[in-house]
Order: sequence, then C-alpha cells, then structure tokens
Amino acid sequence: MATTTETKTRIGEILVSKGIINRDQLEEALAIQLEEPDTARRRLGAILSQELGLNRHAIMQEISRLYAFDEVGVEDDPISTSRIEFIKEVLDDLQDHLTDELIRLQMLPYEKRRGRLVLAAADPTDPNLASLASQLPFKQYEIAYCRLEILNQIIDRVYQQKNEFLDLLDEYTETELPETDEEGIDQQELEAEINQSMLNSLIEGMLIEAVRQGASDIHLVPDAGNKTNIHFRIDGKLQVWHTQDGVKPEAIAAVVKDKSRNVDRFERDSSQDGFIQRVIDNHQIRYRVSIMPIVGQEFNRKFESVVIRVLDDRKVITDLNKLGLQKQAFNDFLKAITKPSGIVIITGPTGSGKSTTLVAALYYVITPSLNILTVEEPVEYLIRGARQLKISDHMTFDQSIRGILRHDPDIVLVGEIRDLKTAEIAIKLANTGHLTFSTLHTNDAPSAVSRLYKMGVEPFLIANAVNLVMAQRLVRKLCENCKTEYPDLHPELPRGLGFTEEEIAETTFYKAVGCDKCHQGYKGRVAIMEALYFTPEIRHVILESGTQIDEERIRELAVKTNGMLTLRSSGRSRIKQGITTLEEVAAITIED
Repeated sequence: MATTTETKTRIGEILVSKGIINRDQLEEALAIQLEEPDTARRRLGAILSQELGLNRHAIMQEISRLYAFDEVGVEDDPISTSRIEFIKEVLDDLQDHLTDELIRLQMLPYEKRRGRLVLAAADPTDPNLASLASQLPFKQYEIAYCRLEILNQIIDRVYQQKNEFLDLLDEYTETELPETDEEGIDQQELEAEINQSMLNSLIEGMLIEAVRQGASDIHLVPDAGNKTNIHFRIDGKLQVWHTQDGVKPEAIAAVVKDKSRNVDRFERDSSQDGFIQRVIDNHQIRYRVSIMPIVGQEFNRKFESVVIRVLDDRKVITDLNKLGLQKQAFNDFLKAITKPSGIVIITGPTGSGKSTTLVAALYYVITPSLNILTVEEPVEYLIRGARQLKISDHMTFDQSIRGILRHDPDIVLVGEIRDLKTAEIAIKLANTGHLTFSTLHTNDAPSAVSRLYKMGVEPFLIANAVNLVMAQRLVRKLCENCKTEYPDLHPELPRGLGFTEEEIAETTFYKAVGCDKCHQGYKGRVAIMEALYFTPEIRHVILESGTQIDEERIRELAVKTNGMLTLRSSGRSRIKQGITTLEEVAAITIED
C-alpha cells in the first residue's frame, strides 16, 4: 500500500505532467507541507492554491478526477431558483450544528440523483467530509466536486452565519439598558455598566460581523446623549452598522480597552495603540486598535474615538497576477522588482492598497536562497519566508533600520520612508546591491521624486537608486448583478474626465444602482495605478534638475516614451471595461 507521502508525490507528478503546475512549484509546495506540523498539515492542493496562488479550480478539478469524483455546477444555471429552494429545504431539516459544520467544510446538498443525495464539496478529498456526511439523516449519498466560487455563491444565497453574540444582544430590552446622566463619570457606576454581558455581546458581535461583512475598519464614535455610533468601512466607504443608545460611550470604550492588549483602560487623556486576536469561523483574525481622546459637546466628559483595523490574512494577495495591474504597469512593475538592486516605491494615501501590492511583490521574489527582511511599524501581515523585525521600546524603527545594514540582507522592505534618515538608508541599501521596497505618501508618482529631493536626497542619488515609483488608488467595482447603463448621459461628464468624442461614442457607461448583493451598487474594489518606470531618459531629466524637480516634464516624458498611464487615464480604462463609474474615478483623481 502506498504511503501518504507517496500518494501526494504521485498526485503532484500528475499535475506536472498535465501542465497544471511546474516542477519548481511542486517541490516548493512539498517543502512547505513538510514544515507544517502533522496535526495541521494541509493537503497539496490547498498549499498550491493558497501559498503559491495557482489556479485552484484547475488543480482541484484534476485531483477530483484522479479520485473519480463527479463534478457538479457545470450546468448553465448552477444557482437556479429551484436549486436554491431545494438546498434551503434540506438545510432547514438539519440541526444547526450540522449546518454550520457543512458550511465550515465547504460542502452543501446540491441535488437528488438516482435516489441519492449529491453533496457538492470544494475539496471532495477532505477526509472529514465522509465523517460529517455519515451524521446526516440520509441513507444514500455521494460527494461530488464543485468549483469554490459557485459554492460560495450558493452559500451567500441560502445561508447566513449566526452570530451568537448578536443573538444575545437582541434578547436585551430597552428597560434593561440603564439610562445614565450626563454628569462626570462615576467609577463605580461605570464598572457596573462594563460588567453587563450586553456590552460584551455588543463588542464581540461587532468583531465577528466586521470580518463576515468584509470590513477593513471599525469606527466607534461617541455622540451626545449617551449614544455611540459604530461604523464599518466596506469597500473604502464608512457606513453605520449599529447605534447604541442609553449607555455611556466611556463604558463601551472601556470594554474595548479591556479586550485589547497593551492598552490601559484608565488612561483617557492620551492616544493608545493595542491589538486583539480572535478565531472567527476557524481563522485567526488580528485587530489593530487605535484609541484617541476627542472633544464632545459635553465638555466635562472624556470621550474617546476608537478605530479598529481588521487584519485578515485570507485577504492577502500572494499572486502578482491577481493584483489586477494594467498591462504596461504590470510589465514595468515586474521589471523593477526583478532587478538585483534598486528601490521600488509605492505611493498613495492610507487605505489605497500599498501594503497589499508590496506583499504580492515580496511573494514573487521570495526564494529560500535569499535573506528577506521587513521593517514595519506595525506589522500588518505575516509573510512566509521573510524575517519581519519586531519594533518595540527596546528596538525602535530607527534602530532596526540601522541594524538591517549589518544583518546581511538581500531584499529589504521598509514600511515607509518617513524622513531623510530612512531615505538615506534605503538609498544606501540600493546602491550596495540590495533590492528595496518601501512606501511614500504623495499624490502621484512624479511628486515622489520631489518629495525625496525636499527631504534632502540629492538628485543624482534619486536617479541612480530608484527603479520605479507607482502611485495607486482603489476604486469601487460595480455590482455585476445590478449595474445599469446610463440612459441619458450628458457628454460633459466623460469629457470632464478626459474622454475624447470617439471614446464617448464607443464606450458603454454604467451607473451604480444597488441591490441585496452589494453595497449601494458596488461590490469589491480594484486598483488604478500610475507606474513611473525610471528609463534612461527619466534618469537624465532628474540628473539635470538642479534645484527644482520638474514633475510635469517627468510625467510627459513617461507618458510619451514609455506609455505610462496617469491615475486618471488608468481610471478611464477601468470605466471603458465597465468595471467602475465616472463618479468613482472623478472622486479620487485629479486632472492629468
């Protein structure tokens, strides 16, 4: 009988022979698998798709065929109304814990076939599926493979995960929420409110729901009259999730503090940073907590604003191809990050996806033969294969930056070029044969050159050290279910964004409408970018700059000689593709 290792290797060899993966990818996946503990060791298909970013469907489809599993979901309408009703009917007859376990293992009843219930699974080779299926009240069943994307669409239609904390919160009535006066805080009274399980349920439910709704941030904003507004930032926009009346905002902030590490509940006059960790739906989620004192209408109250960043490693993009870079930007970015040395800088405001782009770039260049160091404050995502330095009171950002020069690096990620000192070390790394990645806060790519110069970096150092500067923004994507063509679009709108008359005639412009599958007509986001590759001509212009960097000349030269898309022209391209709207691009870009 073949051993488990031999079986995995045989599957891998078949995937290689079919051209689905290559030999290097197989060896890398097997090496990752061997490093994992026996109790948590993932199957080969999961590693190939999750860690190496390969096509999950192609891999799982072939593995399912090897094990003789049928495939479902290939018909014209796999989520037809009749099928959804059938699935709901079956699930309604199951105990809640069995339904939850089916969802967790990504398996659902799909159809009746020859007297058997067909169970559609995203990974039919998962050994846990047979055990779960045997607990279901069906005498005969078979497990079939179903593409994960289709399965997720079905789950969205038929199942809404329960949030036990919100269920508890619903049990409380208004009479159970003690009305509080608006005088100064009485500590004993505050303790009494904190100890209410209602507040605990509110905060725990909030943390869970933020993850399930795909929020990037949670905002808790105190208001007059003992009111707290809780907002979720979804697809870049804040929207009210819950308003809590009748409880002191100080009490809600104190509960958050109690759940956060590195935070003092009794400190209300200075800003604090901490973190929370939770396992949500069997995934480890980290929350970065920022607390700042603010002024309210009642001047005798010590109000605090709380913002919680949701860090979900499942959202990390490890495949450069999935970043959605447009053709010229992708080619230039690839050239820049595969050079043996030099600096690659990503610019943009907070929340524009800079970290996502840098992490994807690092995963592209990571190999076991390279020493890759990152210096970030704070560390947002864990990067397999990189040594991520820990910033603390004992080793500050500045100290770690200086220390990496003595730590034999090949590639370095500097979270942000903050000042001349950081810039000088980044330049030194680039000029001594190291590839360096970093971020900068500027409005566009050419202005990054001016920013470095104003920090005190000499033009000849900028020209020789930088490989590429890429400015990026995130625009909301139109919901495919409800987007609607503009019935009577005034031509001045597209003209204002730089569309020519010919482009206006050839383009179908869409507007956001809104439905039960999206947020105000949008679902998800996509990047627009301005990739300034440092060609010899660009370097020459910078060297000639003297005491004044000519941003406009750099931009015009990059567009004319290298085909660079400006942020606005990149946005126009997204509009032509029917991905986003005129309003979205106009809101976050300036004239070319």
